[in-house]
Amino acid sequence: MTASEELKRRTAEINAVVERYLPEESGYQKTIFEAMNYSVRAGGKRLRPLLMRETYRLFAGTKGAAEAMASSSSDGDVPARTAAVGETAVEPFMAAIEMIHTSSLIHDDLPCMDNDTLRRGMPTTWVKYGYDMAVLAGDALLIYAVETAAKAFSQTDRADLVGCAIGLLAEKTGIYGMIGGQVVDVEWTGRPIPGERLDFIYRLKTGALLEASMMIGALLAGASEEEIRMVEEMASAIGLAFQIQDDILDVTGTQEQLGKPTGSDEKNNKTTYVTLEGLKKARSDVAEISDRAITLLHRLPGSNPFLEQLIRMLVTRES
Repeated sequence: MTASEELKRRTAEINAVVERYLPEESGYQKTIFEAMNYSVRAGGKRLRPLLMRETYRLFAGTKGAAEAMASSSSDGDVPARTAAVGETAVEPFMAAIEMIHTSSLIHDDLPCMDNDTLRRGMPTTWVKYGYDMAVLAGDALLIYAVETAAKAFSQTDRADLVGCAIGLLAEKTGIYGMIGGQVVDVEWTGRPIPGERLDFIYRLKTGALLEASMMIGALLAGASEEEIRMVEEMASAIGLAFQIQDDILDVTGTQEQLGKPTGSDEKNNKTTYVTLEGLKKARSDVAEISDRAITLLHRLPGSNPFLEQLIRMLVTRES
């Protein structure tokens, strides 16, 4: 099986997990359920839940997570770890992180933000359901994500790890994470953004949810505090490379490839990494930053070849 075929297979598995946690479309408030589900089902790479699960498997698959609890402590090469939760307890968080990501896209597309009419080749939520219902759908997905993540409490006896993961999810989503980055992005709309401010926006608006995804995967697998810190650094690099590649594709890609209009950054007079550094340097920096992420991955315990393939594919993608 080729790498792209394996990615397709695992993405289908993620889709099945996310689907199980979507609300039933019934009752007086049926419209909001339809708008939420339409937005989530519109597709996408399912990058965040994929990274969460594969990071979990990186640690859970190593001696020292759940396996270490049954092994002899005399093995000096492997430090003892906190017992990991089972993979089924990770699944509510996988669905939750995709709901949060989708909620941010709904709001990004609104006329008061980027005013986009296409997302993943389909009408954006505000075009399909109206401005008012799109605002509500984004809000609903954000809070429903927390409700979904909390379902993990019933799937493990490690309530402490689940509670920490929910706290991490909230922190990386809120004012010190994704929303904080969006605030600065909106405030600087239509004005040239200095490089350090753009870096801040990218690290929060794009990077924070990737950090949450991978850190939660590591946390629930029983990684140590130091390992989780390394995962955060790795995820931050992945997020920065991913966003720069996004900027590159907005210049070089086509609507057919991306499923949305290209040139929107120029249309909205937005400062991007490409406008600041140029296309050649942007491409060079994507390669350098992604190599840094892979180096950090190799310093972590265990082995997950698919996770390495996924990181490389994300930063060389053409859509």
